[in-house]
Amino acid sequence: MPRVRVGRSALILSPVPKGLSPRLAAIVDALPLQPHSRVLEIGCGPGAAARAVASRLTTGHILAIDRSATAIAQAKAAAVEEIVSGRMSIRQVPAEHFVLQPHEEPYDIVFAVRVGALDGRHPEAGQQVLQRIAMATKANARLFIDGGDPLRELLIPRS
Repeated sequence: MPRVRVGRSALILSPVPKGLSPRLAAIVDALPLQPHSRVLEIGCGPGAAARAVASRLTTGHILAIDRSATAIAQAKAAAVEEIVSGRMSIRQVPAEHFVLQPHEEPYDIVFAVRVGALDGRHPEAGQQVLQRIAMATKANARLFIDGGDPLRELLIPRS
């Protein structure tokens, strides 16, 4: 998969929440977030990065997805304020099965941290996930994964 290094050029609207690891803080700082961004996090785990992204959005929204019911339960419990504000939602779904729901707008930014389907550990699943991302994003959307400094950008395949 083609890769581009990404620097730290994100618009910072608020400080990174306390308790966020330095690694996740650097990843969130590197995302090119705007107050109105629509963001998809794949493999959100307990939702720490998603909450940090939500804290930087005003009219934007982040959807955090994960295949694990346990991770989703943890993320929902920790993100009550962000969910109630409308800046964040959480959904249990494997990335290779993700589709937009009726009336759901496409996403501008997608990111994933330690997701084997996107970092090369599971290439067959990776192709499925990239197809799902392409269908769920705007034409100019950007996809970021960990493993760069601190992120790498992957090209979203378009037909």
